[in-house]
Parts: sequence; structure tokens; C-alpha cells
Amino acid sequence: MNLLDAKLIETQYGLEAYIDKRNNVEITTIYTSARDTSLCEIKLGISYFLLRDRNFEDKKNYFWIKWNEHTDSITLIESNIESLFAVKNEAEREATKNLIGMWLIKTDAFNYAVTQKIQNLKEDVNIQTEDDIKKRSNAIKFLKKSLQLEVEDIQNASIQQRHYTAMV
Repeated sequence: MNLLDAKLIETQYGLEAYIDKRNNVEITTIYTSARDTSLCEIKLGISYFLLRDRNFEDKKNYFWIKWNEHTDSITLIESNIESLFAVKNEAEREATKNLIGMWLIKTDAFNYAVTQKIQNLKEDVNIQTEDDIKKRSNAIKFLKKSLQLEVEDIQNASIQQRHYTAMV
């Protein structure tokens, strides 16, 4: 582990330390539609350390990235529970957004999580219908595009709260 590949965010609850380590980023859910292949939502989990009062806690929080196939409309969405943006003031939310744009999408951990998810989808034997095939194909297409996200894409994204539950 290289500490130069770490990012710190100071919050009212302590110092959040994010480290570029393979098992610190996971893709938990992908939502795509067989009918509308122009949109995708990916739920990411990020592990970090919360340092406070000379102690540290392992934490894992989540958020969604939603975008269209042209990546000209990207939204960061708070998860319903264990949100990466929860209980943060506006400055801390902005720092978290910058963490995603300037650090996370460029890490080896993110690249590894995306690559592993693509591989898992390609090897999935539970594909039974034509809609399943379309959803899997669309998910793979969007995962590959996520590797091409730029800092500006995330910096221009809005942060919204999740108002519905759509799981695959």
C-alpha cells in the first residue's frame, strides 16, 4: 500500500482516510433497462477509515452514479442507507464530490472493481431471457464507459437524494 495514493477529508466527525487498495471499492448494484438502453445507475461502496479522538473505525458507505450513454448528464445519488454523503455539511459534501472526481475514478481500486464486475457479468450463467441479455450487454457497455469518466464529468454532476428503489 502506498500512502501517496490516499485521500483525506476533514469532517465534523473526524478525518476520513481513503486508500487506493483493491478491496476498498466495490460495485454492489447495476441498474439498467432492456427497454431504455440510454441510462445506467451503478451503486458503489467505498471503505475508509474514520479517525477521531485518537481512534479509528473501519467504515463503508455507498453512493450511486447515474448517467446517460453520452455521459453529458451525470448525477451522484445518495444511497438510502449508509450514504457517503450523509450527515455532512455542504463543504464536506463538496469535498466528497471532489474525492470521487479527482481521486476515486482514477484509482486502481476503482479500475479493478469495474474490471471484475465486467468479468463477472460475462461469466454469468443465469441469463435466461432476451431482456436479461440486453440488460447485461447494456451494463457492460456502461461499466466500460465508467473507466473513461473525467474529473469534469463528476465536478459538473449534481448530488441528489434517492427517491425510489430500483434494483436488478
